[in-house]
Amino acid sequence: MTKTTSAVKAFIETYDSQPLTYQDLADAVDIICCSPPFRDLLLALIDTKAFSAELGQAFALAGAIQGLSACRQLRSSLNTSLSRFFGLLAELVSAFDLAAGMEWSAFADRVHLSALGQQKLLTVLSKGKDGAFYDALATQLVQTDPHAIYPTSSYRESQAHVVSTADDQTIEAVMTSRTFTSIKVLENSLDPQQTVLRDMYISLGRCVCLVDQNVERYYGEQIERYFFHHGIHLEKLVYRAMEVDKGIQTVERMLGDFKHLGVSRNEPVLIVGGGVLTDTGGLACALYHRNTPYVMLSTSIVAGIDAGPSPRTCCDGFGYKNLFGAYHAPILSLTDRAFFKTLREGWLRHGIAEIIKMATVKNAELFEFLEQAGSALITTRFGTLDCEPGAPISALSQKILGAALRSYVEAEYDNLYETHQCRPHAYGHTWSPGFEIEAGLLHGHAVAIGMGFGAYLSYRTGWITDEAFHRILRLIDSFGLSLWNDVLLNRETLWAAQEKIVQKRGGNLVAPLPKGDIGQCGYLNRLTQAELYEAIESYQRICADYPRQGVGIEPLCSDVGLEDPSTVGQSATSGTQPQDALTTV
Repeated sequence: MTKTTSAVKAFIETYDSQPLTYQDLADAVDIICCSPPFRDLLLALIDTKAFSAELGQAFALAGAIQGLSACRQLRSSLNTSLSRFFGLLAELVSAFDLAAGMEWSAFADRVHLSALGQQKLLTVLSKGKDGAFYDALATQLVQTDPHAIYPTSSYRESQAHVVSTADDQTIEAVMTSRTFTSIKVLENSLDPQQTVLRDMYISLGRCVCLVDQNVERYYGEQIERYFFHHGIHLEKLVYRAMEVDKGIQTVERMLGDFKHLGVSRNEPVLIVGGGVLTDTGGLACALYHRNTPYVMLSTSIVAGIDAGPSPRTCCDGFGYKNLFGAYHAPILSLTDRAFFKTLREGWLRHGIAEIIKMATVKNAELFEFLEQAGSALITTRFGTLDCEPGAPISALSQKILGAALRSYVEAEYDNLYETHQCRPHAYGHTWSPGFEIEAGLLHGHAVAIGMGFGAYLSYRTGWITDEAFHRILRLIDSFGLSLWNDVLLNRETLWAAQEKIVQKRGGNLVAPLPKGDIGQCGYLNRLTQAELYEAIESYQRICADYPRQGVGIEPLCSDVGLEDPSTVGQSATSGTQPQDALTTV
């Protein structure tokens, strides 16, 4: 138990609930803020080691992880509005004591709806009986902990240490930056009774929202109804987000819309869509004010378990996938399988490839979950279609999503700025970026081919057994994903793909492959041109024994109603796409 968790528990045990019911809200706030239990809690929150592993472990031991993000944000709460402060406090208390949390939530709702809610906490504290104490505290924090008093972002902090020669002609500095985020598997996030998004935006009074054009068709009205129900003004920006739209021109249009709407640097933008909008919208947020926070509501499998929580925002350029980018993680990432009901089977299938990726090199239990679920994951849309409540596939689907997310986040966030290339989540992504567009393949099918070929290289190298190799291929095939495409016979394309990835990975191939057993990872760093071509020929013969000779079901973008990137890529870079519509609700 940390000082922070002890302080929260002590506050819950000692606070007086009577002021929460006072009719005069100003009197209630004054009494609460002047009480000794409140002061003790506030000082403990300001002193919280928000980025320490110990704090996370203490919340986990207390069964209160749901309140960890609120606790971390409350360390910089002095200059937060009362609306935001009491909303976060209610979230924190609820994680430890649901009954007490309900009382604080009801009080926070009153604050949200009042003009008082826009006053800053420090302003109120300075006018109270302990005003001199809090004024002195604010002055002290400017020197000792400026993050606690004047934060640009409550989700980040930075530090440095500097040494120099006596004449200051040589200066050496080391800089560190830390950030935190929340990842949730959520049900029916746009149901008005589900308040996660409301709680994020209620104190701001508005939500600037980027929406995928395809998502708008199915869920646009529901998004509008959700925010209207909660009295939050919605600024909705609708963008076409096909693979061919993943260029810098899309990012530029987003930046222009942000400027038009006056997005502030501490105002989280909401992104609702799949992988392309995730990548481009996240990059626009990274560029705007150099660090604009955003919330990711993922509507596809790829976004939900991979691109959504990823800190790697990006767009394509000069014939290279993801050439431009920035490391900028969302402050909140939501995966809601309710959106999967309207996805075509082909879109689901290609998204499952990213789950297989994590299972094969990171999580053996997840691999077994996928084997157990099989094609029912696709036919039931992850337990959301033609499926009784509580059906086994429904519970298994949630396990699969959660395990995939945890595995991905563990791998990705431990190497946040990609400072090294031992990246298990790049399995299947070594050669596929070089042939995906040329072949017109869906990303998931290209990755699946890369995984199958990578598994063969691992077997060929002696890293996995023949049994494990074919087990991987059978799992990929069981979902109708591709093991093979004739683009692999284009030797120039394949070798160019390897050369490009070596360049991107700092001069090393460092291809992640299963090694030792399923759920474990190793890295292949040497493969000559002759070895590559020989391996492809042998792999093709193996794939010939699989259904459809290894060719997947609906493997091409054109098979699932998307434009073929191999034929329209040129027009995409020339800026001929239709202009986006801006809708204000």
